[in-house]
Amino acid sequence: MDYDNNIAEQDIAELRARIVAANPSLDTSENIDNWWLLGTTGCHLCDVAEQVIAQFQTVQRLTYQYVDIADFDEPLMMTFATTIPVIITPTVRLNYPFSVLDLQQLFMSAPSQDSLP
Repeated sequence: MDYDNNIAEQDIAELRARIVAANPSLDTSENIDNWWLLGTTGCHLCDVAEQVIAQFQTVQRLTYQYVDIADFDEPLMMTFATTIPVIITPTVRLNYPFSVLDLQQLFMSAPSQDSLP
């Protein structure tokens, strides 16, 4: 599992705020605490990542939002251009590759799962 351990929770919060500024539709009570899968159209690894999440969802209820980095301004898009797919939780950035087991470990380590339906 490739956590970006160099990013503190405060930095994740700031990163999520930048993403919300670029994609205001994420600024809802339903989306703000969800996991976000960052990717883009035509990215085959992003398709694989969605399949991994779908497999995980068969055993664990998880809500996530797909976010297309093509909607970002260039500096923000370039932050992710060479690392997508990327999962951003409220506290962690998880770079691909990841497996169902990695998602389970991440899910179990989440400080709060209150936002899940």
